[in-house]
Parts: sequence; structure tokens; C-alpha cells
Amino acid sequence: MHVLVVHNHYSSAQPSGENKVVEQEVGLLRAAGHQVEVFERRSDDIAARSLLAKAAVPLLVPWNPAVRAELTARLRAERPDVVHVHNVFPLLSPAVLAACADAKVPAVATLHNYTQICPPGTLQRDGRPCTECVGSAPLPAVRHGCYRNSRLATVPLAVSLSVNRRRWWSGVQRFLCISAAQRDVLVRAGMPPERLVVKHNFVPEPGTCRADAGEHVLYLGRLAQAKGVRLLMAAWDEIAASGGVGVPLVVAGAGPLEREVTAWAAGRDDVRYAGLLGPQECRMAVARSVAVVAPSTWLEAFGLVVVEAMAAGVPAVAAGHGAFVELVEDEVTGLLHRPGEPVSLASCLRRITADPARNREMGQAARRRYEQGFSPAVGLERLVDEYRTAIAARSESMGGSQ
Repeated sequence: MHVLVVHNHYSSAQPSGENKVVEQEVGLLRAAGHQVEVFERRSDDIAARSLLAKAAVPLLVPWNPAVRAELTARLRAERPDVVHVHNVFPLLSPAVLAACADAKVPAVATLHNYTQICPPGTLQRDGRPCTECVGSAPLPAVRHGCYRNSRLATVPLAVSLSVNRRRWWSGVQRFLCISAAQRDVLVRAGMPPERLVVKHNFVPEPGTCRADAGEHVLYLGRLAQAKGVRLLMAAWDEIAASGGVGVPLVVAGAGPLEREVTAWAAGRDDVRYAGLLGPQECRMAVARSVAVVAPSTWLEAFGLVVVEAMAAGVPAVAAGHGAFVELVEDEVTGLLHRPGEPVSLASCLRRITADPARNREMGQAARRRYEQGFSPAVGLERLVDEYRTAIAARSESMGGSQ
């Protein structure tokens, strides 16, 4: 199969699970013998632009006509079987869908977050779930400055959502939701259910699994409010005040709360801030964990780190909402804490570290769950099936010819 992947890479200064998923899917398809090309832009490139070009970037968020022309020409020249769209913000824009229509090539889109119904894509404001813009014009997002706490920065996203809503819904043959929880939210928001299908992200074999009881509890991810970092700090302080759990907390990642985390961890024996780790360092940190903790306060659409823990035979402690509810089987492959409650999180962390035999059983169950639902073989089969379905749908809509 000939596939063209469309993706705007997020800034390399911040860890991005989405970038990782795209790169892994491209590698998986190529390893299976499929021809995969990439049409991409990189947010890192904005810094090298002139001041005038930087100022023009927000104007291109709703619609980039140059991208439409460039992609249309490429599609007509290369004639791929299907286009797989990932992130289009800020340099690609939904103009990529017009290019697919121009060249009569079917489009599949993976929905990595909630940008179809929420300008910043988080369904969260001030650390709490928010659905004010769902099913209506996204004026509340502008009023509250939901993207980067800036009304001005939110405007291009709100405009794009408003003017391109129907183009997304009619121009994509299959939307790949990365969890059932995400699909449920999008259906309730009015997206066409017949085009929304659940296809979980896969995780490559880590090459190393946990061989002993583990050395630490691990937080691995973006250091941001929505990821529950402050919640974790509060829970760990409570644990420390009552004598600790016998192993340290390792915090790895980067983000807006980095200074706060660094100051909090300084001088403590029970906490280590590891900074931003490379891929192999991440895999080793996970494999040496007693448990991986994912305390997000927002409704995660997936939760890659939880599945990475499963692959290494490590149980997770995760917030009991969003996709975590379907990824973590409570008391079997890990523990779910009450969202937003540090006391509940602290209790779960104590429990998962207190009984090594039970912890080992959970880790083994987590590994089995990974093999059944999130391995490369499963991911490849489901991805190719969705491509075929999209190609058939496009062909049928055109009367049997492309």
C-alpha cells in the first residue's frame, strides 16, 4: 500500500507523545513493506523565520493556501492510495483536506486530542474539565484565553475550528480515535459517529522488561498542570510526611513546571528530578520502576506512558477518568485513583509499593494486556484495515472509481 503521512511536528523543546506515535507508525508500515512518504512541517522552523513571516503564522492557522497547492501537486504526481493526517497546527492547516479532495485521494485522520471540538484540544480550563465550547461557537475559549492563557493566541484556533468544522467532517473518510473514551466525547459533541472508529496507539517492544521488584516510582511526561504534576507533588509530600514508601520518586520530563519541580526536588532523598531523557533512557527508567504514575487532571485521550509500562511488565497508578479507565484494569493491571484527589493518589501509591508479590502479578497481567491489545502486530493489522475501509468508502462515494 502507498501511504502519504501528513504531520506538523511539535517543538522539540517539549516531549511529544504525538510526534512519537507518528514516527513509530511510519516505521511500522515501512517495516511491513508498505511505501510510506511524509508531507511535513516542523514548528521548530518558525524560529528561523523573519519577523514578518513569524507575525504571519497565526493567519495561516485556519487556512494555508500554499500548503494546499503544494500538497495537491504532490498527490497528483505520486498518487498514493491513502493520506493519513495527524497534526496540522500551526503550519499546515485544514487546507490539507482540500488538497486530498482536489486530487481525489481518500483521507484518514488520527485524532490525538480534542481539537475538533475545543480550540486548545484539552477540554480543560483552570485545571478543571470544561466543555463550554462543545457543540457551539468557540467564543468562550477566546474570552478565557484558553490557549497559552492568551486571547490573541486563541483566536486563530477558534476561527479554524469554526470555519473548518464541516470540511473536517465531510473531508475525512475515517477518524481514528485513540480510545473509546475519546470517541464517546466526540460523538456527544456532534461528530459523525459512522466515521469515528477506535484504534488504540501501539507501542513497540521495549527490548527490556522488569526483572525484579523495581527501584523507584516513575513519572515520565510533560511537566504541566494538566498532567497532574502538582497533584503528584502534593500526594508525595503526604507520603513523605508519613514515612515514605521505601523507594524514591523519579520525575522525568520537561515543561512549564520544570522550575517548580526542580525546586521541590532539590535536597530531597526521596525525589530525583531526571530532566528530559532520551528514548533508551526512558525505556530503562520504565523497566526499573515499581510503578509508573499518570495522575492527569485532564481527560487523556490515550496515555502512552501507561502502555509503555504495560509493555515492560510494570503496573500503573493512573487517574480514574478519560482513557485510563479502559487502559488500566483496576486492581488487575494497576490502580486507579480518584481524579484530582492527592489523598487518593497517595493511598494508591502506598498500596502498589507495599506488596511486592501482588505488584509482580499486576505487572505480569499488564504485559499480557499489552500483547493482546497494543503490540506492533495488533497495531499494524488495525491500521491497514482502516486504510482499506477508507479507500473503499471513497471509491463507493465516487461511483466505484477514483
